[in-house]
Amino acid sequence: MATGQSPSLEILVREPDGFFIWNGPPFADGQPSVTLDKVQCSSAKFSEDGLKLMVMKSDSQISIYDCKTWREIRSFQVPNVLAATMSPCGTYLQTFQKSTSPQDKNVVLWRIDHGDSVHHLSQKNMTKATWPSIKFSLDEAIACRLATNEVQFFDPEDFSKGIVHRLRVPGVAAVELSKTPGAYVAAFVPESKGMPASVQIFATGKDVQSPVARRSFFRCSTVQLNWNSGSTGLLVLVQSDVDKTNQSYYGESKLNYLTTDGTHEGLVPLRKEGPVHDVQWSCSGKEFAVVYGIMPAMATVFDKKCNPLLELGSGPYNTIRWNPKGKFLCLAGFGNLPGDMAFWDYVEKKQLGTTKAECSVTSEWSPDGRYFMTATTAPRLQVDNGIKIFHHNGSLYFKEMFDKLYQADWKPESPDRFGEIAELGKSVESLKIDGTKPQGQGSKSSQVSSKPANAPAQKPAAYRPPHAKAAAAVQAQLFGGSPSGELSKNALKNKKKREKQREKKAAEAGGGASDA
Repeated sequence: MATGQSPSLEILVREPDGFFIWNGPPFADGQPSVTLDKVQCSSAKFSEDGLKLMVMKSDSQISIYDCKTWREIRSFQVPNVLAATMSPCGTYLQTFQKSTSPQDKNVVLWRIDHGDSVHHLSQKNMTKATWPSIKFSLDEAIACRLATNEVQFFDPEDFSKGIVHRLRVPGVAAVELSKTPGAYVAAFVPESKGMPASVQIFATGKDVQSPVARRSFFRCSTVQLNWNSGSTGLLVLVQSDVDKTNQSYYGESKLNYLTTDGTHEGLVPLRKEGPVHDVQWSCSGKEFAVVYGIMPAMATVFDKKCNPLLELGSGPYNTIRWNPKGKFLCLAGFGNLPGDMAFWDYVEKKQLGTTKAECSVTSEWSPDGRYFMTATTAPRLQVDNGIKIFHHNGSLYFKEMFDKLYQADWKPESPDRFGEIAELGKSVESLKIDGTKPQGQGSKSSQVSSKPANAPAQKPAAYRPPHAKAAAAVQAQLFGGSPSGELSKNALKNKKKREKQREKKAAEAGGGASDA
């Protein structure tokens, strides 16, 4: 439950010439107000706890802002910086500089509170697997780094100690620390010399060299490692560049599931062939939702033992977003799909509404779980840039268009600081969804569907050529029917008369036959 007064929502909006901060919904007079005027920058990113904001103002200047006061609290001069990131609690800043020689220690870890560098290391290039170089658990209690044939661990309180212990994993190519707590680390070793690829889970304590869980697989080019909250389960999405069955141009994908207690290790039982488009854990870490299969894709919610709990139906979907409270789900089809969205109440196991957000590039629930924001951004799309905010049931609340929009992000907040959303789920029907357009509302496709949530999907009517429709209209005029096939009052009356006459004749005929 919320402690004290719930914090207000805030949104970062970045255009070509810089970013500014909006207050979040609900908006007074239907429009957001600006809480921080535009600041010139090339990129901006919040720390995961939402207390600090990192702003790259040039290729050599990085500023840190306090998100409570929106004042700049620290500035770093880092020449030729190519990338920068903050640790989850905003304690450290990590920078990657262009290297001029192999001896250059081009990755620097800075302590934000006093601005001094606390660790240096050398890294040739930057990939998804190797950046950030030093990875932290969400509570910053564990810090580790991927190195050749090993995972190196540091003391997050004192980096001057250097490497405090090493975990040897020959051939390791990617690692992922568990989230909360950081008690485990998953290590991926690709295929080599006929040996299968593998994912192994190790405890992060000292003197640990044997895995608590392991899974091997062939036909593996890349993996995505997805820990749950609580660090009890790991989802491993295995992808290969080539699909041996020739069903998919984009290759083959399989979803594996491992638990840290060793009770489960195997494939997630998906009911349809085809790629795994998206997977996400709920905030509790007790369930996960998967969108999978050849279009129209299916969506299913599973428990921690891989038992299906809820089928979300099928459609043109490739994205799943679970709200921070775990009550609502948004199932969507973005990217090269037309933008269909279906909103579900997971607790009540029912669909709340459907709508569309065409050409969306990013999408996320607000920290309080009441609103869902989509954004069409450059450089992915150069036209129709804008922000849409929807209620939890899919009705459009706000829309704003931009000449060019680069970024739209909610400021992170702990969901525990907000009240429960029980009152929303009690009477979704009582929420006013009428024909009045919200501020800045656009096309009809953005409107929530008026169909009831539990209505069965209707089959499309069979095609009727224009001349058949015209014939139906003429027939309706002559015989008193209606073009839609429904009978008028007079036609119904005449039909009943004819039926009675038929019954009478049949009875008379039957009586005559018995007399004979």
